Order: sequence, then C-alpha cells, then structure tokens
Amino acid sequence: MFDLILRDATLPDGRTGQDVAVRGGKIAAIEPGLEAEAGEVIDAGGHLLSPPFVDPHFHMDATLSLGLPRMNVSGTLLEGIALWGELRPTLTREALVERALRYCDLAVSKGLLAVRSHVDVSDPRLVTAEALIEVRERVAPYLELQLVAFPQDGYFRAAGAEAALTRSLDMGLDIVGGIPHFERTMEDGARSVAALCRIAADRGLPVDMHCDETDDPLSRHVETLAAETIRHGLQGRVAGSHLSSMHSMDNYYVSKLIPLMAEAQMAAIPNPLINIMLQGRHDTYPKRRGLTRIPELMAAGIPVGLGQDCVLDPWYSMGSGDLLDVAHMALHATQMGSGVEKRALFDAVTVNSARIMGLEGYGLEVGCHADMVLLQARDPAEAIRLRPNRLLVLRRGRVLAETAPEVSRLTLEGRPDSVDPPDYAPRNAI
Repeated sequence: MFDLILRDATLPDGRTGQDVAVRGGKIAAIEPGLEAEAGEVIDAGGHLLSPPFVDPHFHMDATLSLGLPRMNVSGTLLEGIALWGELRPTLTREALVERALRYCDLAVSKGLLAVRSHVDVSDPRLVTAEALIEVRERVAPYLELQLVAFPQDGYFRAAGAEAALTRSLDMGLDIVGGIPHFERTMEDGARSVAALCRIAADRGLPVDMHCDETDDPLSRHVETLAAETIRHGLQGRVAGSHLSSMHSMDNYYVSKLIPLMAEAQMAAIPNPLINIMLQGRHDTYPKRRGLTRIPELMAAGIPVGLGQDCVLDPWYSMGSGDLLDVAHMALHATQMGSGVEKRALFDAVTVNSARIMGLEGYGLEVGCHADMVLLQARDPAEAIRLRPNRLLVLRRGRVLAETAPEVSRLTLEGRPDSVDPPDYAPRNAI
C-alpha cells in the first residue's frame, strides 16, 4: 500500500508509461503497470514528470524591489549597483521578509523548490542576513534555501566589509561569496579571491563567487579562483558565477583556462537572462551577448547550472521565477538547438544545479525524495520550447501547487475544436 501513485508518466530519460509510487515522502517504486494500491492515485496522462527546478544563483534580498528608489534608466550593472546602494540603508527586516516570501510563493508555483541566494552583507546592520535567515527557516517545509555571504561593494573596497562578512557567516550564512572584479584593482581582486577561499577552507564552507561579470577579456579572476581552489583543497566545493568575460577572451587563453577549471573541479553558473541584458552595453555593432561559453564548459565535464539571478529588481525589470525561461534564453544565445543540447540545458536547470548545490535525495530514482513537477509537455526539449504549465508540484509526495492544462477552444469551421500545445511536438525529433 503506497501513499500516492502517479500513473502513466513520461520521465526525462525518455521512459514512457511509468508509474511512480510514493511512501513516507520518498519514491518507493518506478515501473510500468505497477500493480498496487495507494491512498491517492493521479493520472499523469503521459505528461513529463521532472525533478523540481533548481536555481543556483539568485538575489532574494533585492527581488520585487523594482522602482525603489527609482528605475534603472541606463540599464547597466553599475547603475543597478548604485540604486541598490541608495535603497540599502532604508531596508527593513519586515519588508525584506515579505518580498522574499512572496517570491517563494511564485517559485513554488513554477516548480522551483531549491534556491541559492546571494545576500548582500555590505551594510554593517546585516539586516539582509537577518531577514533571509528568517525566510530560510519559514520556507524550509517547502523550499530549500541556501544563503551566500556576498560582499556586494567589494571585500577590500568597502569599509568594514571584511568584518561584516565574518559576522554574517557567524550568524549562519552557508557559503562564502565574493566579487573580485568590483575591487579597485586587479591585484585587489586577486587578493580577495585568496582571502575568501582561505576563510572557506578554515570554516569548511563552499565558495560561490561572482566572477568576471564584465566584458573586459582581461578580467581573469576565474583563473585565480581555480588556482586557489586547488591550493586550499576546495575541489568540488567552488562555483564561479556569471563568468561573462570568458565570452570576450581569446580562444587560446580559454583553451588553457577551461582545463584548469576542470582540474579544480569547479562548477560554472551562467545567468543567461541578466548576462544578455547587462553585457555588451558599450558595444555598437556587432554587439556581444556577454554569456559565458556554456557548450565548451559542458564538453569539458564542468557542471553548468543556469541561474535566474534577478526578478523585478534594480538590475532586471523582467523575470518570472521560471527556470525554463532561463533555459529557453540559453538555447537561443548559445545556439544549442539539437535534441542532445536541449536535454543538456534541461539538466542545467535541474540535476546539474542540484549537484552544484549539493542537494541530498534529489532525483527521480527509488529512494529519492518525492519532490516532482508534472509538466504539460512530453519531453525536456518540448518543455524548454513551450515553458508549459506546471500541472502539479509535489514535495515529499504532497501536492503544493497545481495548474489547469492550457487548452484553447476553437470555433473554426472544419477544424478541430481545441488546441493542446504538446500535441504539436514532432514524434521523430532527435
């Protein structure tokens, strides 16, 4: 006797007609035509059953703050930072918590059940850290939230940043962050990488650093991050986020850099929506995309997870909390259009990001947590194309959210009376 059986599901690996049984909040069986009873039975209707979406790079302290104190007129990264610097002294714990919880509601509705958020610890009040720690506790029953101590204004550049970062880690933030390209000099940036990696090694913490979020091909702090990862024995615990300058680097240098990153067992976290919006601002034409070399990083075996980064904040006036939007943009910007490549991008918003975040019990295998999303699509490639409704979102086998299928009714003479988007999927696409 199971608690729940989802019948006739399609899995991301292509298996169809699968019944997925849940007992005690875990997946207890996956097989076709399962002969068993359950307290609840749900017909998946052949739709795609996926593990939940995972966002390895977000800024929950800034989310939903668009227009405060005013709009970003230039649309640049630096104006966004300046606006955030004006807003930061006025932030209250209550407002931060309220906005973050509202975003988590949206995330759950999109099947997004794990988020790594960078928390700006530049303000010595550390109200952002206090607020996000409270949010982490409150959403724990339905969303896993990891918090990065992020010195937004620079670890050495901003007065008091070193002490504030240390205090934020003492308060309970999970991960050491940094922003070396925002230090005053390249030398200071390299020093910050070394100092922050030493802190992580001493405390036994992971590292996730904003690294080279610039069009400058000579911004090469990712090289230093890889070297310090090896020096401090942090292999498998370090991620470089953005890595935008790799877009503009010459190919010979990159041919050296990517193997160094692989040797350091680093992960890469591009943020396609925000990278494409902010980078290339000083170009006329041709205009650079500013998105790092995703196919080449994947080919080298480097785990690549795609982040949302921002939703309705000083840096990005768009965003929906939908990681399939992120994969959809990455597909176009990287021209990863084959079936194999689409599957790789689907993995980048699910299993890869779960691996980067070290999520335990994640996946669609017997013994894993019964955390699942039923999508109105037939396979991962179609999920990216359609960005379909989340018919069901489950955590530990309990339904958290559900959405009716998208079906349009037609009144066209001699034509079908309805349109269901998944029906348009080509059956022989590879």
